[in-house]
Amino acid sequence: MPELPDVEGFRRVLAECAQGRTIRQVDVRDTGVLHGVGARRFADDLRGRRFTAPERHGKWLLAHTGGPTVAVHFGMTGRLVCARADEAPHPHDRVLFTLGGTRQLRYRDQRKLKGLWFADDPEAARMLDGQGPDALAVSRDGFGAVLTGRRGGLKAALTDQSLLAGLGNLLADEILWQARLHPSRATSSLTDEEGDALYGAMRDVLRTSVRAAHVPPRDDWLTGHRDAPGRAPCPRCGTRLSSGRIAGRTTVWCPHCQPAPG
Repeated sequence: MPELPDVEGFRRVLAECAQGRTIRQVDVRDTGVLHGVGARRFADDLRGRRFTAPERHGKWLLAHTGGPTVAVHFGMTGRLVCARADEAPHPHDRVLFTLGGTRQLRYRDQRKLKGLWFADDPEAARMLDGQGPDALAVSRDGFGAVLTGRRGGLKAALTDQSLLAGLGNLLADEILWQARLHPSRATSSLTDEEGDALYGAMRDVLRTSVRAAHVPPRDDWLTGHRDAPGRAPCPRCGTRLSSGRIAGRTTVWCPHCQPAPG
């Protein structure tokens, strides 16, 4: 599932492909990815507009046009692709934006679990307003404020978009592994030093992942071993990794480096 680094990569695709270019034509090939707006109004309201600098907040991408803002959530399989206008569409290209200079920005999505909204639509506005601070931009004090008084475990807190926007399953597991904290550890039990370690791990993981435009499967990261057949060894200590359902998600951790709460 696209997480903050992936969406930051899509923001770059949008900026490099479309920023400053006029939308000549909008071809909605599958109305199932549009929410709160029909294909005709969507195309009519955007045609002739010019894409301006895009923004990202958490897992949301905001494509500004000087008129309507298109809010994009990529769900499980969505992505943005820059192509030539004369290239044949991919079977999963759902919306095509033909731009000046023969470029075409394409919203591609196999499973269509989320999609595109106009940001002023009440449904989109509620979802955007319900987001916590962006995980890449939040300060240490802001991070502490998010966790203060929070009930439940760390994995649930990190992946709650209303608390902190942008972290998904892979990022949360990697951050907790690097901080040496068990995913079910009570958020309220963190010491100041552990909070510093968690924030530092989040910053390091996000910065590295944003450069790669995804969570990289590095050999020295948990992510590089979590999908190995059988019970892979921890890349830090060699202990066999554990997995289970925590906070409703498949979770991987090292029982030695991340001791279970007593």
